[in-house]
Amino acid sequence: MIERTLTQLNLAQIADSGQCFRLLQRGPGRFRLIAAGRVLDLAQEGRRVSFHCTEEEFQTIWVPYFDLDTDYGAFLRSIPADDVFLTQAARFGEGVRILRQDPWEMLITFLISQQKQIPAIRGCVETLSRRYGTPIGETGEYAFPSPEALASCSLEELRSCALGYRAPYLYAAARSAGDLSQWSSLSDQDLLDHLTGLSGVGPKVANCIMLFGFHRIAAFPRDVWINRVIDRHYGGNFPLERYDGFAGVIQQYLFYYARSGPKGGDAE
Repeated sequence: MIERTLTQLNLAQIADSGQCFRLLQRGPGRFRLIAAGRVLDLAQEGRRVSFHCTEEEFQTIWVPYFDLDTDYGAFLRSIPADDVFLTQAARFGEGVRILRQDPWEMLITFLISQQKQIPAIRGCVETLSRRYGTPIGETGEYAFPSPEALASCSLEELRSCALGYRAPYLYAAARSAGDLSQWSSLSDQDLLDHLTGLSGVGPKVANCIMLFGFHRIAAFPRDVWINRVIDRHYGGNFPLERYDGFAGVIQQYLFYYARSGPKGGDAE
């Protein structure tokens, strides 16, 4: 077991931030994460975080995954004091980090996410994993299914996973997306263009995949929560240029505060 004292890392906040659907709270301060073909049990008390893994696995997999080498305090310090709403949002969700997740899993996850609430997204992801993923660990967990596994499914089989109108998008993605790791070298604009060329991927979903799957932290997904915040608190015009290069981090503070903050982020 590895123990670290970490700032700007709150597992409960990350689990509820809308970016990761396989980090689940299993009791007070206890979590289980399924990622990178592994099962990781974690515990957190204050800033003290326990990772149930070897030192080698921690350094090679989980330090990058949780973006632990990035100073999120610098992002927090970039927020001007006169932006009262964002200051409150960042203070409320300062434990949120942008995870470095698998692009393929993020493509499928955010195709599923359209017009679904977080619990329903989790349910669909788990159903796909249990039906088409491979067993991992000794706790009855399953890895996220590979492109080949989903490509072997019929459209009817995918529909049976409560995917609704999204099933054809997954069916097409499994057959056409290919190896997304090859897209990692693309510029942000080219990556956006490639993603929006896939069936069912619009600008919002593409920006989510860029942010959470390719770690393009300049991406700024706009959904109903973010649009509501921008309309109510910024007169419809959020100053993105102020956060050039890391707007996606700011987006997460706004999104988490809007969903989970007092009065939906409208407390003064």
